[in-house]
Amino acid sequence: MDTKLLYAEDEIGMSEAVTDILTYHKYTVDTVYDGADALAYAQAEQYDGIILDIMMPKMSGLEVLRKLRKSGCRTPVLLLTAKAEVEDRIQGLDMGADDYLPKPFAMGELLARVRAMLRRREEFTPNILNCGNISLNQQSYELSGSRQSFVLPRLEYQLMELLMLNQGIYLSTEDLLTKVWGYDTDAELGTVWVYISYLRKKLSALNANVAIRVKRSVGYTLEVVE
Repeated sequence: MDTKLLYAEDEIGMSEAVTDILTYHKYTVDTVYDGADALAYAQAEQYDGIILDIMMPKMSGLEVLRKLRKSGCRTPVLLLTAKAEVEDRIQGLDMGADDYLPKPFAMGELLARVRAMLRRREEFTPNILNCGNISLNQQSYELSGSRQSFVLPRLEYQLMELLMLNQGIYLSTEDLLTKVWGYDTDAELGTVWVYISYLRKKLSALNANVAIRVKRSVGYTLEVVE
């Protein structure tokens, strides 16, 4: 199976050289030249690994990383940093980067870092919750059916996880609000209904044989529909 990488680097000469070497080593590479494209590609496609330069136009590599992790994307990320950017490196690792490589680097070292990043991904054995013909990956936040999957935003994921862990048990709107949004939330009870409707649309798109049922004055539950 092809190993697919996203590579974001605004320096054209560097970008071409790295893309050539990665392609030569049998990786499939999508190359982009600014942070906005990096984010758009990463959200639209499934990649095995992402290589992000920190200093890019439109959006920095750190900002791209922050948005990806916030949206639930768990794809391994290798940051490319200028030698002096120690603070950025620390910040990047704290934000969920898997590794960093200071510039200038030898191509052999880049390849070794990419291999290590992909190996860690393979060793990663996710926890999967199942209900009917759908599954929820607790590491990648992916809700999957037989033909497609969605990476759920954080609140939708937490709500779906709660329903899947309590299949057949009715949870009140207040329960869902405090467990997902927290005790000190300013969110209204109606917010729960809005997020339930988001999840119902996704279940419908996946042709799921499960449904989120509601009982007036009781609450919501997830159950398999015969």
